[in-house]
Amino acid sequence: MATVLVADDEPEVCYLVSLYLRRDGHRVLSVGDGPAVLKAIHRWHPDLVVLDMSLPGMDGLELCRRIRADPATAGTRILMLSGWTFDSDVQAGKDAGADDYVTKPFHGPDLVERAEALLAREHIAATSLSPQAEAEALLRGPEDPHEP
Repeated sequence: MATVLVADDEPEVCYLVSLYLRRDGHRVLSVGDGPAVLKAIHRWHPDLVVLDMSLPGMDGLELCRRIRADPATAGTRILMLSGWTFDSDVQAGKDAGADDYVTKPFHGPDLVERAEALLAREHIAATSLSPQAEAEALLRGPEDPHEP
């Protein structure tokens, strides 16, 4: 079970996204403005942030930049969820640091699939060996002497 922070100023969107992610087994928290996103990230340390581009107090692009700039939150996965649908909007979100971008209106199962892909990528990155540790393991050879 992952912790997911949903940030959108539309309560209906927060409700729908939270519903789909809870059904998928995740713990979901939601906030409705930019400054609350930063407070919630530092308090709850979510594995994933589903972030709207248009938030009062601070927009999603600025939030993305701040999340990436802070060493304590830089590794947090960010899924932009926005009504901004132009290619330039998607690119701006990714340039600001978003890992993925979904446009509104969204299809719930697709959103969950994209969230799961980001969470799986985070898990793989967290459990993989560093290049140095991987090289040392290769030099040591197999632990089972009967293993090739």
